[in-house]
Amino acid sequence: MTAPAAPAAARRAPLTGVVVPPPRPPRLALRALSVAVVVVVVGAFWSVDISWGRLADLPSEVVRYLWLMFSAPDWSALPEALRQTWRSVAMAWLGTVLGILIATPLSLLAARGHGPAPVRGALRLVFAVIRAVPEIIIAIVILSVTGLTPLTGALALAVNGVGTLGKWGYEAIEGIGRGPVEAVRAAGGSGPHVLRWGVWPEVLPAFGSFWLYRFEINVRSSAVLGLIGVGGIGDMLTSYTQYRQWSTVGVLLIVVVVVTVAIDAASGALRRRIMEGARARAVQP
Repeated sequence: MTAPAAPAAARRAPLTGVVVPPPRPPRLALRALSVAVVVVVVGAFWSVDISWGRLADLPSEVVRYLWLMFSAPDWSALPEALRQTWRSVAMAWLGTVLGILIATPLSLLAARGHGPAPVRGALRLVFAVIRAVPEIIIAIVILSVTGLTPLTGALALAVNGVGTLGKWGYEAIEGIGRGPVEAVRAAGGSGPHVLRWGVWPEVLPAFGSFWLYRFEINVRSSAVLGLIGVGGIGDMLTSYTQYRQWSTVGVLLIVVVVVTVAIDAASGALRRRIMEGARARAVQP
């Protein structure tokens, strides 16, 4: 009885302890791809209507407007700015919570191995379509029903959050180890049992980090949504900018920057604590 023939790869690369690198891609294909990228970038650059004369004046104009805004800020607008900023943060928080409640179960169904293939495909398509639409466009569609209220902004942030949280969620689920899942199935657990005891404990830290990061994004986006009149600090910025009250605009920008940086720092610290755990401290004997 003759021994089976060795695979072709083994015949080409005998076991000599030397790693054989993969073949390099054809140089012609790389050059063609590089040329195509350069053509697209240059074409996109030249298709934009740019006034080069005004572009040269941009640095001096930026300095002039910075001086108008921050040389003598109108601090009398600070109480109203803080109140409107709180409204924007509340809008972002409500949008984040609603997005979490909707996206979390959908991401479980969209993960490979936990939902039917047609359902997975449909949900992933929905997530992609939602991510392709900016929050401000979603808000314009929603305001035809709810009107110009902070609820419109919160709902727009929630809908847009479903797209990002859903994608992050099913990718995190598919990236966990298979040990806990197989253990639950070996013990006779059903599909819900697998999700509850095999999947959820593994992905909860990542989900918590995603939720906090989405809240950071929503805080910044809520200021942009104010530009269409749904309330918050963005609405105030639009009004005072249109009337060219630059001293008040400077105060509003200071409040926005300080609040956003503070929320980002607090959220970042919480996300690091969730993902890395508490740091060990040396105990003096």
